This record gives sequence, C-alpha cells and structure tokens, in this order.
Amino acid sequence: MASSIEFIDYVCEQISGVGEVRSKKMFGEYLIYVNEKPIVVVCNDMAFVKRVDCIEPLMEGSEVGFPYTGAKEHYVLDVDNRELCLNVVSELEKVTSKPKPKKKEK
Repeated sequence: MASSIEFIDYVCEQISGVGEVRSKKMFGEYLIYVNEKPIVVVCNDMAFVKRVDCIEPLMEGSEVGFPYTGAKEHYVLDVDNRELCLNVVSELEKVTSKPKPKKKEK
C-alpha cells in the first residue's frame, strides 16, 4: 500500500519549523527532505528515520522496522508527537549530508 499524500502533508506539517521541508515521490513512496537533506523515509503511511547514535536517547523504546526490502533497520517516528519529531529531525539534520549532485552525461 502506497502512502497517502494526506499523510505526507501531515508529516511535513509536524516537522515544519526545523528548516525548509519538502517531499519527493520515489519508487512509489516518499522521501522527506529538510534543508535539502534526506531525513525521513515514508512507506505505507509510516515515517522512518535512520538509526544513528545522536538520536538514540530520543528514540529509546521506539518501534523499529524496515521501510522497504533490503533497507537497514530504521526507527519508526511517532509523527503524532510533534515535540519528538522536531527534536529528532533537528538532530538528524545536523549530521546528515546533502546528496552529491548527479553528473550529467555529455
């Protein structure tokens, strides 16, 4: 089941205020960027964030799962908890790099 645009809009709304937020449809699901950095993967109306040390204390006791086949285990972000979302996304934005631009073929 693909994620609904209503859920994507809700997640973007919950993390607004951390920086410039946008979503991009990818492979039938979505990736949410903050300040042009890929932060939240949304699959089947669930928001996932990478398991990194800086958010471990914030995500203690949180559900974990795999956003798609072949992915590493991620935390499931409780998008109804705005304060948690803002704190987690803020920390992830600090340690996530912007993707390198693709080289154009000549």
